[in-house]
Amino acid sequence: MTARDPSPAASPPPPPEAAAHNTGAPAAAPRKKRRAALATQPVERIQRSLFGEILDWMLAPLLLLWPMSIAITYLIAQSIANQPFDRALEDSVTVLAQQVSEVNGKVVARLPVSARDLLRADDIDNIYYKVTGPAGEYVEGDVDMPQPPAEEDRITLGTVQFRNDILHGSDVRIATLQVDLRRSAAQRAAQREPRIATVQVGETLEKRAQLANEIIKGVILPQFVILPVALALVWFALSRGLSPLSELQQRIRARRPDDLSPIDSGQVPEEISPLVRSLNDMLARLSQTIAIQKRFIADAAHQMKTPLAGMRMQSELALRQDDQDDVRRSLEQLAKSSETATRLVNQLLSLARAENQQSQSGGMAPLELNELARGVVQDWVPMSFTQRIDLGFEQPDHPILITGNPVMLRELLSNLLDNALHYTPHDGNGRVTVRAHTDEGGGLAILEVEDNGPGIPVAERANVFERFYRILGTPSTGSGLGLAIVREIAQQHEAIVEITHNPRSNDPKYPGSLFRVSFRMMPRTPFFDDIT
Repeated sequence: MTARDPSPAASPPPPPEAAAHNTGAPAAAPRKKRRAALATQPVERIQRSLFGEILDWMLAPLLLLWPMSIAITYLIAQSIANQPFDRALEDSVTVLAQQVSEVNGKVVARLPVSARDLLRADDIDNIYYKVTGPAGEYVEGDVDMPQPPAEEDRITLGTVQFRNDILHGSDVRIATLQVDLRRSAAQRAAQREPRIATVQVGETLEKRAQLANEIIKGVILPQFVILPVALALVWFALSRGLSPLSELQQRIRARRPDDLSPIDSGQVPEEISPLVRSLNDMLARLSQTIAIQKRFIADAAHQMKTPLAGMRMQSELALRQDDQDDVRRSLEQLAKSSETATRLVNQLLSLARAENQQSQSGGMAPLELNELARGVVQDWVPMSFTQRIDLGFEQPDHPILITGNPVMLRELLSNLLDNALHYTPHDGNGRVTVRAHTDEGGGLAILEVEDNGPGIPVAERANVFERFYRILGTPSTGSGLGLAIVREIAQQHEAIVEITHNPRSNDPKYPGSLFRVSFRMMPRTPFFDDIT
């Protein structure tokens, strides 16, 4: 290699090996391996049912709201049941209060016997009443009936108040009414302080409970019929709603294995259309991949026919020859055919590897373009010596950092060099130069391969990147895959490949070629400074 660049820096020594292992490591190694194997085993995921999940989300709120509905219905039923009985109790305490008066300073209740019998006439609930005077003294009724709480002493006169209490071990509903014993205006003028008597009428809650239970039965029992019907309707609605998925599954299963045509998205609901479009995109990519593989296999089979046929012919010819010189010539031709076949197979494998890159980020890493190019040029120096070609490398005095796959970029540059060395004259005047630099703006990293060969006509420059394409009349033999590999790798790196004539060549017969590959440079970061 011609010394056109500074000598490469010495690579740093490899890190020292780790210290000797602990004596207990052999015994612990099997256990560590088992633990590592268990840790790397994939966790089995339980397959979830879309139908079951939707059903759960619909039934869970329904089953949760149903007990709440029963509780609310019970409270409303109790409130409804209390209203008519409270009105009857209010009428009873009002009538009883009208019979209370004060005679000669003594509170009396002139309650006829028929009225007392009417109060006791209920055959379901027990009715209690009690009349007390201004000082809380007992006047008439049930002595055990509790007095109203102290806060009810401040209630408005003539207003009936209700409360729940316990009497003789049973829950009772009590209506309380306080009346002023000063009935006439003269009595109110003579006595400024009111004379208040308290009248209470209470009853047990049996009839109320029965009415509340009847209301609850009338509301809850139909729900026991409606709920299963609602569940059946939900099940049916879900089945009908998810039926397009089943139909789509049947249509896909009915397809032939080689049918990669798009799925008709017009026969599916709007919610499934994105899924169908994604499947169609995947089918399109898969169809393209299969087409590429089929074309690759067909091209490979076609191109391998020639060297294999030549090898077979030369081997058969050598078997029929008796002269050692003829046998030697046949064996030399056989070796050349074998070398051609080997080169073709290697380039086919390189092309397949370039086309089968999973993604642009796969294997991508920051790398220094000068170092990579220098290493590739050094690998081709022996070949340039054999062919009597001056191979040189030029680089700037600053590093060029890009993001790329180093293996694939080495393959790209190797194919450019292989192409240049094949078409450059082998008469000692051939000259091939590899050059790395940046553009004027500093945003692009440029890799150039320059030769002084016959050049590529402008009309052929777009075609030379096609697989197995060779310009008619070229003296050198080749597979026609090198530049196709270059294009594939450049596309993987979002790089641009350009072909021009060699601006430094002054020979009209050999205008030469200049291949320029432009990459995007990495922005300057602390990582960039660490590398530089």
